Amino acid sequence: MMSELPLMNDLPRAELPGSQTGNPEPLILASGSPRRAQLLAAAGYEFSVQPASDSAECGICSRETAPEMVARLAYRKAADVVARIDDGLVLAADTVASCVGSILGKPHDRDHAEEMLRLLSGREHDVYTGVCFWSRRDEKFVVDVVRTRLRMAELSKEQLHEHLESLQWEGKAGAFGYQDGNDWLTVIGNDSESNVVGLPMERLAELLENFNQNAEKITTPTTDSIESSDSSCS
Repeated sequence: MMSELPLMNDLPRAELPGSQTGNPEPLILASGSPRRAQLLAAAGYEFSVQPASDSAECGICSRETAPEMVARLAYRKAADVVARIDDGLVLAADTVASCVGSILGKPHDRDHAEEMLRLLSGREHDVYTGVCFWSRRDEKFVVDVVRTRLRMAELSKEQLHEHLESLQWEGKAGAFGYQDGNDWLTVIGNDSESNVVGLPMERLAELLENFNQNAEKITTPTTDSIESSDSSCS
């Protein structure tokens, strides 16, 4: 279970915008991911959950890199939820794996999961998470992308079969979950472990601490912002 992993201990936490004046913005997680909710809760954040609609995810654009994709989708998800609320700081995220030029999102079925795992087996690869904080109160947002480098050991036929049978690949980018405690996954160096699970908690705290200084002002209506985020897709 993820709650038993060391990555859940001592997660950083920062104050929300408005806290200094005694009126912090309510934090809203624009994701139905239980793993992201667990990370926020473990760090001590109070938040509500309003998942972005399916229409906020429009897939991969032509010639789009993995970092560009997760940044765009995090922005779209945040904009989708912001359009439905009157007040709040929305946190949206999108996570993919990337290996030898292929972007690996969530597998569609067992065969797709097996294809992903065979590609990753015995290789180093990257996990990218794009995050977007969007203040409805101030109409300001910030987007960032965090990369974690991983190494997957070469999987035996037995390991591959066991993982596929366990169904732990469902709903997870790259068909694996670092939080599931698989000993064939290793984070390289000091990269963020929580990033692989779905939220780079260290970077989130930094973004919150510097939100007022670094966030960009929204100059167009929210619905137009969603559409303009797809201008590079063709």
